[in-house]
Amino acid sequence: MERSVSNNFNKAVFNQALLGFLDASPTPFHAVQQMTDLLDLSGFQALDERTVWQLAPGAGYYTVRNGSSIIAWRQPTDYKGFSKGFRFTGAHTDSPCLKVKPQPEMLRQGYFQLGVEVYGGVLLNPWFDRDLSLAGRVTVRDTQGQLVSHLINFDKPVAIIPSLAIHLDREANSARSINAQTFLPPILGQLTSKADFRALLKQHLTDQGVDNLDAVLDYELAFYDCNKAALVGLDQEFICSARLDNLLSCFIGLQALLASAAGPGQVLICNDHEEVGSASACGAQGPLLSQWLERVLPAEVNRYEVLANSLFISADNAHGVHPNFADRHDDNHGPQLNKGPVIKINANQRYASNSETSALFRHLAEQVGVPVQSFVVRSDQGCGSTIGPIVATETGIPTVDVGVPQFAMHSIRETAGSDDARNLARILQGFYQTETL
Repeated sequence: MERSVSNNFNKAVFNQALLGFLDASPTPFHAVQQMTDLLDLSGFQALDERTVWQLAPGAGYYTVRNGSSIIAWRQPTDYKGFSKGFRFTGAHTDSPCLKVKPQPEMLRQGYFQLGVEVYGGVLLNPWFDRDLSLAGRVTVRDTQGQLVSHLINFDKPVAIIPSLAIHLDREANSARSINAQTFLPPILGQLTSKADFRALLKQHLTDQGVDNLDAVLDYELAFYDCNKAALVGLDQEFICSARLDNLLSCFIGLQALLASAAGPGQVLICNDHEEVGSASACGAQGPLLSQWLERVLPAEVNRYEVLANSLFISADNAHGVHPNFADRHDDNHGPQLNKGPVIKINANQRYASNSETSALFRHLAEQVGVPVQSFVVRSDQGCGSTIGPIVATETGIPTVDVGVPQFAMHSIRETAGSDDARNLARILQGFYQTETL
């Protein structure tokens, strides 16, 4: 894996690296592993939360919590640099999906199935008739009685959720609703007796070279689409993949950080559990960022001065205007793919952008020649949210919500523009290297 795609963010190289990152990251655990591999190759030092940290000016570090959230940063080049504040980029590692239940085994009509739980606001219809695989984290007890966790990825089609034929559901195209409990259990094969799922996991780990296994005790596993990320369109105008929301922003932020030279404090935080409210030990509403601030800011530095001089760019994808459903957007706020990243604004504070932070982002974009769009939800519709308002509320850091426009948010396969990710990375690289905000 390359250290970074390039300081110039060549479009072809950037997008090919992005496709590889998406394919290798079927779960938040795998995404964070990919990110730590890149950070290691770039000379960043891993820090364990259970130890004392010794931090050097200008050096790069990262720390991981729960295997699914990460903070990566460069220290300011000198202590005077703290007064200039930190440049934060925030994203999230999780995506809506179907997670395997703790006791999932089902045997119905001779078919072996697994019970699943819906994670986040899943767009369910696209999950039918897909080649599905299974990935996540498995915690085992070894033959010495030690508990050890392993990442697991079957990395091949192992399941499918077949649709009911139109002949048996004549209203499927006009009035179909999906029962998450009864419609969604994937089929993994045909058996005469119910299989032990934990035994199957143990065998898979053994086949992958994990030795000295005693028992699989627990797991966090999710199904995912085996279809690879791809460039699509007559001129490859689009990127299509699972989990663009929000692995796209994780990759963008990481590449911007790796391509930046040391200077002011530069931070990338990617939290898990945004899709379910962010309330967890490693979520944005949890203590991860505040505890990191306590450890990184030295005693002689006024923390509130540092935060007041900082900016947090919350990067999470935006709704591009769909040509078949243009009426779902405000007439003046329909972002188009490949027309630049989007500033997201909401009068009811579902986004944290204000006139000052939005103006600063526009200014940063102008410095690198990247156009910017705006998104405001229709006044007769509800608005989603991001980690931006949570961070602003918890820390007081000035915050702006931005994102790459996309189609089919929360589908099993989403679409974004092939220019937009690279252009947002260019803005974030300039942001990381800006001496004064």
